Amino acid sequence: MSQEKAQPAPSPFERVGEKEFGYNTKQVDVFLSRARATFNGDGDDDSIVTSHMVRRTVFPAQRGGYSAREVDGALDRLEDVFAQRERDALIQSNGEDAWLQQVGRLSAILRGRLHRSPGERFRRPSRANASSYNVQDVDKLSSQLIDYFEKDVPMSVDAVRRAEFRRAEGEHGYEESQVDAFLDRVVELMASID
Repeated sequence: MSQEKAQPAPSPFERVGEKEFGYNTKQVDVFLSRARATFNGDGDDDSIVTSHMVRRTVFPAQRGGYSAREVDGALDRLEDVFAQRERDALIQSNGEDAWLQQVGRLSAILRGRLHRSPGERFRRPSRANASSYNVQDVDKLSSQLIDYFEKDVPMSVDAVRRAEFRRAEGEHGYEESQVDAFLDRVVELMASID
């Protein structure tokens, strides 16, 4: 009788080179296991994963870890699926009018900020040497979002997720945390209506 050596389970994602940094494989696997349990309806109340949680998840770096590009792509798809399921659950439990009201409220809040004057849409960092986002770059994306929301100009939610802005210093730019929080809400809205 021959003894076969147990083969390790295939990795769900490509790994980076041994000297490169990728995402911590164990933490990615644990999070995706929780997400799978939620998706299948097997998770308990303390481990339920939501679209918001997927969007906010950050993994520590690890040498030889999973490719960040591949994991991020999977998380984007997972967020979209959970956002659609959450929308469908809201409609089923409270009706389509409740969902439309929720979308309308969030859209009004976001559009209110987008319609502020260019250069004044977000606050400036309070520290002079704080890292901030280039005002013109953020305002350009803001104009594209106005076109998306009000003129039905097509725009992918991934364009917002992957938006990159040049760096600025202190009051010469917009405060990063406020811009990031705003874009999170934009992604939340776009994922629920697309």
